[in-house]
Amino acid sequence: MHAAPESYFQRARNFDRLRTIPGFLALGVFTNPPQLSDLHGFTFDSQDIEDLKNCKPGNCRIQMPATSIEALHRSVEWAASDVDAQVNHLLQKTALELLLAYQSKGNTALGVYDDKRDPTAVPEQFAYLLSACRALSQREPDFYHYLLAYPHAKPASYEDTFYWAKVKFGLKPTLRIVHMVTMRGGPSDPVANAIARKQLYSTHYFEAGLELSVCVREGYAPKRDGFYLIQAMGSEQAGLSGLEGSIVRKAAVDRAVSNLQKGLKTIKSNLEGSP
Repeated sequence: MHAAPESYFQRARNFDRLRTIPGFLALGVFTNPPQLSDLHGFTFDSQDIEDLKNCKPGNCRIQMPATSIEALHRSVEWAASDVDAQVNHLLQKTALELLLAYQSKGNTALGVYDDKRDPTAVPEQFAYLLSACRALSQREPDFYHYLLAYPHAKPASYEDTFYWAKVKFGLKPTLRIVHMVTMRGGPSDPVANAIARKQLYSTHYFEAGLELSVCVREGYAPKRDGFYLIQAMGSEQAGLSGLEGSIVRKAAVDRAVSNLQKGLKTIKSNLEGSP
Protein backbone atom coordinates (compact mmCIF):
# COMPACT_ATOMS: atom_id res chain seq x y z
CA MET A 1 0.00 0.00 0.00
CA HIS A 2 1.53 3.32 -1.09
CA ALA A 3 0.08 5.24 1.84
CA ALA A 4 0.76 5.94 5.49
CA PRO A 5 -0.05 3.01 7.83
CA GLU A 6 -2.05 5.37 10.01
CA SER A 7 -4.52 5.89 7.17
CA TYR A 8 -5.42 2.20 7.23
CA PHE A 9 -5.58 2.20 11.02
CA GLN A 10 -8.17 4.99 11.00
CA ARG A 11 -10.14 3.33 8.21
CA ALA A 12 -10.33 -0.01 10.00
CA ARG A 13 -11.68 1.67 13.14
CA ASN A 14 -14.43 3.55 11.28
CA PHE A 15 -17.65 1.79 12.31
CA ASP A 16 -19.81 4.04 10.14
CA ARG A 17 -17.95 2.65 7.13
CA LEU A 18 -18.36 -0.90 8.43
CA ARG A 19 -22.13 -0.45 8.63
CA THR A 20 -22.25 0.21 4.87
CA ILE A 21 -20.59 -3.08 3.92
CA PRO A 22 -23.02 -5.52 2.23
CA GLY A 23 -23.95 -8.32 4.61
CA PHE A 24 -23.99 -6.13 7.72
CA LEU A 25 -27.64 -5.84 8.75
CA ALA A 26 -26.97 -3.92 11.99
CA LEU A 27 -24.03 -2.93 14.17
CA GLY A 28 -23.60 -1.29 17.54
CA VAL A 29 -20.55 -0.18 19.53
CA PHE A 30 -20.55 -0.69 23.30
CA THR A 31 -19.98 2.24 25.61
CA ASN A 32 -17.51 2.08 28.49
CA PRO A 33 -18.83 0.58 30.69
CA PRO A 34 -21.29 -1.39 28.52
CA GLN A 35 -24.99 -0.67 29.00
CA LEU A 36 -28.12 -2.64 28.09
CA SER A 37 -29.16 0.22 25.81
CA ASP A 38 -26.05 -0.46 23.69
CA LEU A 39 -27.78 -3.64 22.47
CA HIS A 40 -30.72 -1.92 20.78
CA GLY A 41 -31.13 -3.84 17.50
CA PHE A 42 -29.36 -6.96 18.79
CA THR A 43 -32.38 -9.20 18.19
CA PHE A 44 -33.31 -12.64 16.90
CA ASP A 45 -35.32 -12.94 13.72
CA SER A 46 -38.69 -14.73 13.80
CA GLN A 47 -37.27 -18.09 12.66
CA ASP A 48 -34.70 -18.16 15.46
CA ILE A 49 -37.40 -17.41 18.03
CA GLU A 50 -39.54 -20.20 16.61
CA ASP A 51 -36.58 -22.59 16.83
CA LEU A 52 -35.95 -21.63 20.45
CA LYS A 53 -39.34 -23.00 21.53
CA ASN A 54 -38.04 -26.56 21.24
CA CYS A 55 -34.47 -25.80 22.26
CA LYS A 56 -32.90 -28.10 24.85
CA PRO A 57 -29.34 -28.98 25.91
CA GLY A 58 -27.69 -31.11 23.27
CA ASN A 59 -30.29 -30.24 20.64
CA CYS A 60 -30.66 -26.56 19.79
CA ARG A 61 -30.36 -24.53 16.60
CA ILE A 62 -28.83 -21.58 18.49
CA GLN A 63 -25.36 -21.72 20.06
CA MET A 64 -25.69 -21.21 23.80
CA PRO A 65 -24.79 -22.73 27.17
CA ALA A 66 -27.18 -25.01 29.05
CA THR A 67 -27.78 -22.31 31.68
CA SER A 68 -29.09 -19.95 29.01
CA ILE A 69 -31.35 -22.65 27.57
CA GLU A 70 -32.76 -23.33 31.03
CA ALA A 71 -33.26 -19.62 31.71
CA LEU A 72 -35.06 -19.27 28.38
CA HIS A 73 -37.68 -21.87 29.23
CA ARG A 74 -37.99 -20.69 32.81
CA SER A 75 -38.46 -17.01 31.95
CA VAL A 76 -40.38 -16.83 28.66
CA GLU A 77 -44.15 -17.23 28.34
CA TRP A 78 -44.31 -18.78 24.88
CA ALA A 79 -48.06 -18.30 24.50
CA ALA A 80 -47.91 -14.57 25.26
CA SER A 81 -48.46 -12.00 22.52
CA ASP A 82 -45.14 -10.31 23.35
CA VAL A 83 -43.05 -13.47 23.18
CA ASP A 84 -40.61 -11.89 20.69
CA ALA A 85 -39.97 -8.97 23.05
CA GLN A 86 -39.48 -11.35 25.99
CA VAL A 87 -36.95 -13.49 24.12
CA ASN A 88 -34.99 -10.51 22.80
CA HIS A 89 -34.89 -8.82 26.21
CA LEU A 90 -33.45 -12.02 27.70
CA LEU A 91 -31.00 -12.27 24.80
CA GLN A 92 -29.74 -8.71 25.34
CA LYS A 93 -29.54 -9.15 29.12
CA THR A 94 -27.55 -12.39 28.74
CA ALA A 95 -25.26 -10.84 26.12
CA LEU A 96 -24.49 -7.92 28.42
CA GLU A 97 -23.75 -10.29 31.32
CA LEU A 98 -21.41 -12.29 29.09
CA LEU A 99 -19.49 -9.19 28.01
CA LEU A 100 -19.16 -7.86 31.54
CA ALA A 101 -17.93 -11.25 32.76
CA TYR A 102 -15.40 -11.38 29.91
CA GLN A 103 -14.13 -7.89 30.71
CA SER A 104 -13.57 -9.04 34.28
CA LYS A 105 -12.34 -12.62 33.85
CA GLY A 106 -11.16 -12.92 30.25
CA ASN A 107 -11.53 -16.01 28.08
CA THR A 108 -12.69 -18.28 30.90
CA ALA A 109 -15.98 -16.35 30.97
CA LEU A 110 -16.82 -17.40 27.40
CA GLY A 111 -17.97 -20.74 28.74
CA VAL A 112 -19.37 -23.75 26.92
CA TYR A 113 -21.86 -24.19 24.06
CA ASP A 114 -24.29 -27.01 24.92
CA ASP A 115 -26.44 -26.85 21.80
CA LYS A 116 -24.89 -30.00 20.30
CA ARG A 117 -24.53 -33.51 21.66
CA ASP A 118 -20.87 -32.84 22.38
CA PRO A 119 -20.33 -29.59 24.35
CA THR A 120 -17.85 -27.05 22.98
CA ALA A 121 -15.53 -25.18 25.34
CA VAL A 122 -15.19 -21.78 23.66
CA PRO A 123 -11.91 -20.74 25.38
CA GLU A 124 -10.24 -23.96 24.23
CA GLN A 125 -11.49 -23.47 20.68
CA PHE A 126 -10.11 -19.95 20.56
CA ALA A 127 -6.73 -21.01 21.99
CA TYR A 128 -6.52 -23.76 19.37
CA LEU A 129 -7.39 -21.29 16.61
CA LEU A 130 -4.83 -18.75 17.79
CA SER A 131 -2.13 -21.44 18.00
CA ALA A 132 -2.13 -21.55 14.19
CA CYS A 133 -0.85 -17.95 14.12
CA ARG A 134 2.79 -18.95 14.59
CA ALA A 135 4.17 -15.87 12.81
CA LEU A 136 2.20 -13.61 15.17
CA SER A 137 3.52 -15.40 18.25
CA GLN A 138 7.09 -15.07 16.95
CA ARG A 139 6.98 -11.49 15.61
CA GLU A 140 4.54 -9.85 18.03
CA PRO A 141 4.50 -12.06 21.14
CA ASP A 142 2.94 -9.37 23.36
CA PHE A 143 0.00 -8.98 20.99
CA TYR A 144 -0.39 -12.76 20.74
CA HIS A 145 -0.25 -13.15 24.52
CA TYR A 146 -2.76 -10.38 25.16
CA LEU A 147 -5.37 -12.09 22.99
CA LEU A 148 -5.11 -15.05 25.36
CA ALA A 149 -4.48 -13.24 28.64
CA TYR A 150 -6.98 -10.32 28.38
CA PRO A 151 -7.65 -8.33 30.54
CA HIS A 152 -4.25 -8.88 32.16
CA ALA A 153 -0.86 -7.44 31.16
CA LYS A 154 -2.24 -4.81 28.79
CA PRO A 155 0.52 -2.72 27.14
CA ALA A 156 0.03 1.04 27.05
CA SER A 157 -0.13 1.12 23.25
CA TYR A 158 -3.14 -1.24 23.09
CA GLU A 159 -6.80 -0.27 22.96
CA ASP A 160 -9.92 -2.41 23.45
CA THR A 161 -13.21 -1.79 21.66
CA PHE A 162 -16.30 -3.98 21.83
CA TYR A 163 -19.12 -4.13 19.32
CA TRP A 164 -21.93 -6.38 18.13
CA ALA A 165 -23.04 -7.07 14.60
CA LYS A 166 -25.93 -8.77 12.85
CA VAL A 167 -24.59 -10.22 9.63
CA LYS A 168 -25.92 -12.34 6.78
CA PHE A 169 -23.13 -14.82 6.24
CA GLY A 170 -24.71 -18.24 5.70
CA LEU A 171 -28.31 -19.27 5.31
CA LYS A 172 -29.62 -17.10 8.15
CA PRO A 173 -28.73 -13.86 9.97
CA THR A 174 -26.09 -14.33 12.65
CA LEU A 175 -25.55 -12.25 15.77
CA ARG A 176 -21.95 -11.77 16.90
CA ILE A 177 -20.18 -10.00 19.76
CA VAL A 178 -16.63 -8.96 18.93
CA HIS A 179 -13.62 -7.73 20.88
CA MET A 180 -11.40 -5.52 18.74
CA VAL A 181 -7.83 -5.10 19.96
CA THR A 182 -5.66 -2.44 18.32
CA MET A 183 -1.92 -2.00 18.75
CA ARG A 184 0.27 0.90 17.61
CA GLY A 185 3.98 0.36 17.12
CA GLY A 186 6.68 2.95 17.59
CA PRO A 187 8.12 5.01 14.68
CA SER A 188 11.02 2.59 14.21
CA ASP A 189 9.10 -0.64 14.81
CA PRO A 190 8.67 -2.94 11.78
CA VAL A 191 4.96 -3.35 12.64
CA ALA A 192 3.26 0.03 12.44
CA ASN A 193 -0.01 -1.24 13.85
CA ALA A 194 -2.09 -4.38 14.21
CA ILE A 195 -5.79 -5.01 14.64
CA ALA A 196 -7.44 -8.21 15.88
CA ARG A 197 -11.17 -8.90 15.82
CA LYS A 198 -11.86 -11.68 18.28
CA GLN A 199 -15.29 -13.30 18.35
CA LEU A 200 -16.76 -13.62 21.83
CA TYR A 201 -20.13 -15.04 20.81
CA SER A 202 -22.00 -16.09 17.70
CA THR A 203 -25.54 -17.45 17.42
CA HIS A 204 -24.72 -19.64 14.43
CA TYR A 205 -21.93 -21.41 12.56
CA PHE A 206 -18.76 -20.17 14.28
CA GLU A 207 -17.63 -21.52 17.64
CA ALA A 208 -14.56 -19.29 17.53
CA GLY A 209 -13.37 -16.64 15.11
CA LEU A 210 -10.38 -14.36 14.63
CA GLU A 211 -9.52 -11.75 12.01
CA LEU A 212 -6.06 -10.16 11.93
CA SER A 213 -4.77 -7.13 10.07
CA VAL A 214 -1.09 -6.20 10.37
CA CYS A 215 0.60 -3.17 8.78
CA VAL A 216 4.30 -3.86 8.19
CA ARG A 217 6.42 -0.85 7.28
CA GLU A 218 7.99 -0.75 3.82
CA GLY A 219 11.70 -1.40 4.23
CA TYR A 220 12.81 -1.03 0.64
CA ALA A 221 11.60 2.44 -0.33
CA PRO A 222 12.39 4.74 2.62
CA LYS A 223 11.70 7.93 0.64
CA ARG A 224 7.98 7.28 0.24
CA ASP A 225 5.17 6.23 2.52
CA GLY A 226 4.27 2.62 2.15
CA PHE A 227 3.44 -0.55 4.03
CA TYR A 228 2.51 -4.14 3.48
CA LEU A 229 -1.00 -5.02 4.65
CA ILE A 230 -1.27 -8.62 5.83
CA GLN A 231 -4.72 -9.97 6.58
CA ALA A 232 -5.69 -13.38 7.90
CA MET A 233 -8.94 -14.85 9.14
CA GLY A 234 -9.86 -18.15 10.68
CA SER A 235 -12.75 -19.83 12.45
CA GLU A 236 -13.78 -23.01 14.19
CA GLN A 237 -17.11 -24.04 12.73
CA ALA A 238 -19.95 -26.16 14.05
CA GLY A 239 -22.80 -28.06 12.44
CA LEU A 240 -21.43 -27.95 8.89
CA SER A 241 -22.15 -31.60 8.13
CA GLY A 242 -24.82 -33.13 5.95
CA LEU A 243 -26.50 -31.44 3.00
CA GLU A 244 -27.24 -28.13 4.70
CA GLY A 245 -23.79 -28.02 6.28
CA SER A 246 -22.03 -28.62 2.96
CA ILE A 247 -24.00 -25.76 1.37
CA VAL A 248 -23.13 -23.40 4.21
CA ARG A 249 -19.48 -24.49 4.22
CA LYS A 250 -19.05 -23.87 0.49
CA ALA A 251 -20.82 -20.53 0.71
CA ALA A 252 -18.75 -19.51 3.72
CA VAL A 253 -15.41 -20.44 2.15
CA ASP A 254 -16.21 -18.93 -1.23
CA ARG A 255 -17.54 -15.73 0.31
CA ALA A 256 -14.61 -15.40 2.71
CA VAL A 257 -12.05 -15.70 -0.09
CA SER A 258 -13.87 -13.41 -2.52
CA ASN A 259 -14.61 -10.83 0.18
CA LEU A 260 -10.96 -10.80 1.25
CA GLN A 261 -9.79 -10.30 -2.34
CA LYS A 262 -12.34 -7.57 -3.03
CA GLY A 263 -11.66 -5.96 0.31
CA LEU A 264 -7.90 -5.73 -0.26
CA LYS A 265 -8.41 -4.20 -3.71
CA THR A 266 -10.87 -1.66 -2.31
CA ILE A 267 -8.54 -0.75 0.55
CA LYS A 268 -5.64 -0.23 -1.83
CA SER A 269 -7.72 1.91 -4.17
CA ASN A 270 -9.12 4.06 -1.35
CA LEU A 271 -5.84 4.58 0.47
CA GLU A 272 -3.84 5.36 -2.65
CA GLY A 273 -6.49 7.69 -4.01
CA SER A 274 -7.16 5.68 -7.18
CA PRO A 275 -10.41 6.31 -9.03
